[in-house]
Parts: sequence; C-alpha cells; structure tokens
Amino acid sequence: MGKFGRTWEMMKSSARILRQDKELLVFPVLSAIFTLLLVASFVAPLFGESEFARQLRSEDGASEEMLYLGLFLFYVFSYFIVIFFNSAIIACAMKRMDGGDPTVGYGLSAAFERIGPILGWAIFAGTIGFLLRIIEERSQMAGKIVAAILGVAWSVTAYLAVPALVAKKLGPIDAFKESARLLKHTWGEQIIGNVGFGLVFFVLMLPAVGFIALGVAMGEGIGLATGIGLAIAYGALLAVIQSALQAIYQAAVYRYADTGEAPQEFDTDALAASIQPR
Repeated sequence: MGKFGRTWEMMKSSARILRQDKELLVFPVLSAIFTLLLVASFVAPLFGESEFARQLRSEDGASEEMLYLGLFLFYVFSYFIVIFFNSAIIACAMKRMDGGDPTVGYGLSAAFERIGPILGWAIFAGTIGFLLRIIEERSQMAGKIVAAILGVAWSVTAYLAVPALVAKKLGPIDAFKESARLLKHTWGEQIIGNVGFGLVFFVLMLPAVGFIALGVAMGEGIGLATGIGLAIAYGALLAVIQSALQAIYQAAVYRYADTGEAPQEFDTDALAASIQPR
C-alpha cells in the first residue's frame, strides 16, 4: 500500500509537468494517428486487385511464412511509432526537469536525432514481442503461461531502456543493459507504477459505461449514437492523458535512478524509496 501511495504522489507530480506543458498531449495523439494509418496500410491491400491481394482472398490464402512476415513487420513498425513519440515526450519531460521550457518542435527534433537507435530498439523489441506471440500461439497451456511470464520479465527489464536511449544516446543493446542495471533498484516501483496508473485510469473509464447506458436509455438512433460517441471520445481523451503521464513518470524514475537527483516537480522521499538497494 505504501508503494501505491508513492505511485499516486508521482502520478500527481507527472500531472504537474503535464499542466506546464500541455502540448505534450500532441505526441500520444500523433502516435494514435500514425498507428491507425499503419493498420490501414496493412489492411487496405487486402481489398486491392493485385495478385497478392487475390491470393489472400482465395481459399488457400497466403502461405504461413508470408503471414508471419507481415505480422513481424507490423510489430516492428508499430513499435517504432510508439517509441518515437514516447521518446519525444521523455525528451521534453527531461528538459522541463532541467528547468527548460520544451516545445513540440523540441520533442520531435530530439526524437529525430535518435531515429537510428529508436529504429534499432523497435526492431529489437519488435522481434522479442513477435517471438513471444509465436510461442503463445503455438503452445499448449503450459507454453502460454511461460510466454506470459517471459513477457512480463521482458517488459520490466526493458522499462528504462527508452529513457536511457534518449538521455544517453545509447544503442538498443546498451540501452537494454542500462535498463537491466537499474532494474535491481527500481523494479518494485516500475511494476506498481504501471499497475497503479492502470487502476486509476480504469476507475476513470467507468463514466464511459454510463455514457453508453445513457445512450441505450435514450433509444436507438441519435441517442444511442450520441452515447457511444461520448464514450469513445472520453476514452480516447483518457488514453492520451495516461500515455503522456506514464512517459513523464518513466523519465522521472530513470532520471533519479541514474543520477540520484529528484526533479523539482517530484517528491524526493517517494523517489528515494523507489530506488533503495534491495
């Protein structure tokens, strides 16, 4: 409960940075837009008249190798989009923690400066995610459990890799090693932080159910469409805010774990408690 309490405090601290730099919300929005465009680019060819599209629509369908290749490429490209814009948020958050006044242009510039390592990390992380997905799909229940455990272990170990990549301009392997080095000090706060943020935003999502229920009560047609539209808009807004807050939080945990200096916006005791040697 103490860890959850500290996480709540750091969530509020992250929100203080976000209030100072509301433009950071642009990055999750751009990430979502580019992700939707990526999905469309993979789906649209299925309805074309190329030989490949006709083969996919045929009874035999595409070969298993082609399907796995497509899945792998989707993993890599989607990872790249998310990591690129998260890197922009983290760069801006770190500049604010240093007393600067970041802008959207600064965040994009910082991400573009690291585009090579970001692409390398996307390939590395995308490969891990792809392999875990294959293990899960091809295994019985025991294999699925093992894949889930490996997935959690990977997510925790790599949690600070992107901030390391941004702050120290490391390559993907060195960034992973740096994250693993800091893991022994911060693992509890990382896990509790992610779970804590998730729980808070899960509760905040409950009004969306109310919007849908209101739409149902208003009957079919405009009433139902309005309720569903409000629920979607509300959920999208919360998702954008959550994404920005978690990236800011990630930057703060990395900064203190690496330097021992607490950002001005964050509670020193809470951050100190999160990285005490075990």
